[in-house]
Amino acid sequence: MKLWDPHVLPYKVVTAKKNTLNINPPTVLFLGFILLITLGSLLLKLPFATHAETSWLQSIFTATSAVTVTGLAVLDTGTHFTLFGQIVIALLIQTGGLSFMTFAIVAVLSLGARLGIGQQMIAQEAFNQTSLEKVTHTAKYVLIYSLFIELIGFILLTITWLNELGFGKAAYHAFFYTISAFNNAGFALNSSSLVPYFNNLPVNLIITALFIIGGIGFLVLIDISTHKRWHKLSVNTKIVLLSTLIINFCAFVLIWILEAHNPATLGQLSVADQAITAWFQAVTPRTAGFNTLAIEELTDATTVLMILLMYIGGGSLSTASGIKIGTFVILIMATYAFLRRRDDVVVLKRTIPQSQVMKALALTIVSIIMIFIGIFVLSIIEKAPLINIVFEVVSALSTVGLSRGLTSQLSMGGEIVIIFLMVVGRVGPLTFAYFLATPKKKYIKYANAEIQVG
Repeated sequence: MKLWDPHVLPYKVVTAKKNTLNINPPTVLFLGFILLITLGSLLLKLPFATHAETSWLQSIFTATSAVTVTGLAVLDTGTHFTLFGQIVIALLIQTGGLSFMTFAIVAVLSLGARLGIGQQMIAQEAFNQTSLEKVTHTAKYVLIYSLFIELIGFILLTITWLNELGFGKAAYHAFFYTISAFNNAGFALNSSSLVPYFNNLPVNLIITALFIIGGIGFLVLIDISTHKRWHKLSVNTKIVLLSTLIINFCAFVLIWILEAHNPATLGQLSVADQAITAWFQAVTPRTAGFNTLAIEELTDATTVLMILLMYIGGGSLSTASGIKIGTFVILIMATYAFLRRRDDVVVLKRTIPQSQVMKALALTIVSIIMIFIGIFVLSIIEKAPLINIVFEVVSALSTVGLSRGLTSQLSMGGEIVIIFLMVVGRVGPLTFAYFLATPKKKYIKYANAEIQVG
């Protein structure tokens, strides 16, 4: 073999290896969800999965909605699908909600194997982690915490529905609704969602507790269980908890005020029932997807408020989507820092790195672009009021699952658009952007330029 001689040739020619497939982690994550959706669509298309004829597009839509834990449905889950079909939907919700990477990592570890650097990077992207060392630890806790919380929810809901439905039916309803609620999916076995239980305090409290816990993020749960004291919690945990409390309380008060005199929603209810219903409707737009009120009967002001709540979403590394609470807080504090003419973005006496601010800005812009494209296309395809279209698009991209009645009326083109938005929303707009255009470092530094802003 002839060795390279620097005196003969000033540089070394490196020949690229053939048959080498280089795929970045976002791509693997995206393709993983597509594979899961494909598998779910095939299972839901089986003759014994439904009571009536189901088109391929309907199967794909339902599977996508389940895997992305959205909850938008073109078919009634309780009447159209058989027991087998409903269980398939529940398993798709569980797998998509906890991320297939969790199960993959736990499966590998159970066999005594170690994750390679490539697998760790994929998992890092799936869990939105900044450290590769934390990936395996996080994956274990995600699975343990999820199953434990779901078990508690299952027991409580079974007891709650025992007298009404009997043990067998109560247990099955508890199984389905626990998975759907904790994973913020919003799938229901009743065509009217949870409207029949609008004044049932135990059901309201258990369901809201499940999707709030599932929506605050597993990192927060791990941090709380590890440190237990407020002053020892991380800044991220404090931000998520405080922001969740403030947003939920403000939404609760505003919806109660806005709907108190609406005869189609809260106007005819007692004060106690108004409080229960307003609370449920205030917290469910944080990507839960259940409803105890007819969404299409809400006032325009409440609808606009819910659009904002859906856009914000829940915490990072959670079963919720949206731009996430952390992103929203960073944007608010960055704006505040600029208005106060401060160089650093500070939250709870901690400086936010510039890279995080840029990431939050990029995520927001990409999300807004996706929303605009979705609204624009649906406005052309569908003959529906604009507010219904806007609500549907934000609900799909934020994987919430609430609808003002447009989902069941969508054309074939409209269903395809919503499918696309649900996938992008679950994988993450920023991750999807990475998938389309893998970022490359530039080693050229250009001179500064002054551009007028505002």
